[in-house]
Amino acid sequence: MTNQFFYRILCGFFLGLSVFLPGLSGSVIAIIMGIYQDILRIVSNPFKKLKENIVFCVPLAIGVGISAILFVVVFSYLFETYEKAAYLLFVGLIAGNLPVIYSEIKKYEFKKRYLSGGAVAFIMVLIIGFLATENRQTSGIENIGLPILMISGFFAGVVALVPGMSVSSILIIFGVYSQLLFIAETLLRSSINYLIHFFVTDTLLINFNYLIHFAFFGAFAVAGLVLAAGSIKAAFEKHPGFANVTVFGFMSGSLIGILIQSLSMYDSNFSWLFGGAMLAAGLAISMLFVVLGKTMNK
Repeated sequence: MTNQFFYRILCGFFLGLSVFLPGLSGSVIAIIMGIYQDILRIVSNPFKKLKENIVFCVPLAIGVGISAILFVVVFSYLFETYEKAAYLLFVGLIAGNLPVIYSEIKKYEFKKRYLSGGAVAFIMVLIIGFLATENRQTSGIENIGLPILMISGFFAGVVALVPGMSVSSILIIFGVYSQLLFIAETLLRSSINYLIHFFVTDTLLINFNYLIHFAFFGAFAVAGLVLAAGSIKAAFEKHPGFANVTVFGFMSGSLIGILIQSLSMYDSNFSWLFGGAMLAAGLAISMLFVVLGKTMNK
């Protein structure tokens, strides 16, 4: 029982990384770790076997929390100092996952009508990215409104259970990823300061305005997750070929959209040597997870 608990913490840690790192799919990681069906079952009907679900989810939440803290500390610095290179890292992460989805498509009989799903997904992601370009700012909370947070949160919840889709890639396309990272870093620092000064001052240092933004984003993400769970499960069970071609379209559009954003942004600290290294690192990390998946599924 203890080994299973710590294994689920490890699963949660990798799930957290896959959610926070654009290009890594949380669902693919869940499949690799052997917990995808359990997560899909819980999300589809969270109140059935509630006690069992809580026992399953607690260690996952601990692992996600650990990865979130580490990620925020590392990537907040990366975005502040080397934003353009960070985006190229994400391009590599997404590109490395495209062959995985292509291999899934090849498992099923291909039909030309599947291309319509991929094309619509590809165009839709590019349009969203174009419309959200002005929202891609990193200077603070004032650049992000509640409506775009709610919409992006809902879509993030929808794609969270789609194998091959990356939550963070969607947030980048909507132009809110760097702002959410900024908010998360600020809340983390505020929480640490509050704990440090707990016995010294009664002043609450946490910014409630940031909490409200996170609360709206989280609420709509959960709504998208719950509402989409049944449909996603049915789509991949009944129409796997069409579903995977659509996912490939989403990922390809995300790749092109993020690449365009990265090439168009100005970063005084950017060098092509470092940017190329980050791109290669993204590809290497993606391939590592592919190898891990093949090893664990033998």
